[in-house]
Amino acid sequence: MYIDAPNQTVDTASGLRYAYRRCGPSGSEPPLLLLPHLRGTLDSWDPALINALATERDVIAFDHAGVGLSSGTTPRTIKDTAVDALAFMAAIGVRQVDVLGFSMGGYTAQELALRRPAAVRRMVLAATAPRGGPDIHGWPGDIIVRSDVDEPKFEDYLYAFFNHTSSSQRSGLEFLGRYIEREHDRDLPVSREAREAQYEAMVEWGVPDEEALDRLGAIRQPTLVALGDQDRVIPPRVSYLLASLLPDARVSTYPDAGHGFMFQHHATFAREVLAFLAEDSRDRPVPVD
Repeated sequence: MYIDAPNQTVDTASGLRYAYRRCGPSGSEPPLLLLPHLRGTLDSWDPALINALATERDVIAFDHAGVGLSSGTTPRTIKDTAVDALAFMAAIGVRQVDVLGFSMGGYTAQELALRRPAAVRRMVLAATAPRGGPDIHGWPGDIIVRSDVDEPKFEDYLYAFFNHTSSSQRSGLEFLGRYIEREHDRDLPVSREAREAQYEAMVEWGVPDEEALDRLGAIRQPTLVALGDQDRVIPPRVSYLLASLLPDARVSTYPDAGHGFMFQHHATFAREVLAFLAEDSRDRPVPVD
């Protein structure tokens, strides 16, 4: 399903062109918007996860401005990354979404919910952290060494995204097999300029700031905070902090899993996400601007 989804493009009034893929039942409302991690592209999502989500939901993945097949300049702050997501939504004619934000995408999701509350119905925040939280002002050195390269090797992905056990590493290899399965119309790699802009945005988000943490009280959307118990990129304690500061949040922790827990446990995670997004869907009003 996702592996065969065509690359599509949409232009904004300002001339910016966004690349995206869409799959799943088009009648499901609102659609599920995927917000990617640093240097994430259309090809970075696990096809098995997207396929499972798309059995019930209209799933949309896109490239941020200046990333992959999208034109423009990559935002250098998370605030501007959220504005970029809103511009993409407007371009495809979508006023409200459920969001699944992974790592940096989780930062974007929080900012999106704060800047345009009516644009977000429910949030899934995966392997991510709150603005101003402790121990997220830049990545650990061993992670930077494996991520700040033009062409990451398989061992780099396995080190950063999966736990260092035989079972998790085996799951990582299975994910990488799915990752390379699409042979035609693949996305373009992320440029160094785009990577540097995104990392700058993440570092700025991670400056310790207790007042920034207080902003989370304004996010009223039901939220699922999910994480791997052995995440080397985002310390699990910071994800727990995020959940504790959100008014309507629950936590789900996946065992023997690192930053890419949702690729390792894709079937279980997809079931949990679909169940969460379906809760109260018939009873809760859907606000719009």
